[in-house]
Amino acid sequence: QVQLVESGGGLVQAGGSLRLSCAASGRTFSMYAMGWFRQAPGKEREFVAGIWGRSSRTDYADSVKGRFTISRDNAKNTVYLQMNVLKAEDTAVYYCAAGVVGQSYNYWGQGTQVTVSS
Repeated sequence: QVQLVESGGGLVQAGGSLRLSCAASGRTFSMYAMGWFRQAPGKEREFVAGIWGRSSRTDYADSVKGRFTISRDNAKNTVYLQMNVLKAEDTAVYYCAAGVVGQSYNYWGQGTQVTVSS
């Protein structure tokens, strides 16, 4: 069982930056693929970024490539999402997720709100 707690959301002006953090419980954090997803009002939840494997391979949605960076600190059981050059369309609830590499994400945090004002 993995428990995830996100933090770092808030209100920021367009063009600004935020860093989200996700603290995970458990002793096998390094074995999990970690991801960030988001859900805007009236829209379905969408993938934002993922990180997995010993070499910390990463993947990003096209809409955030070049602006967002996912990283992890296995010693702290924490995954981060650095968000730069934020746009109004990045406004959403951001969720951290964990899963066995190669399988679906099956552990989810409670979400943190990110609001970008234009």
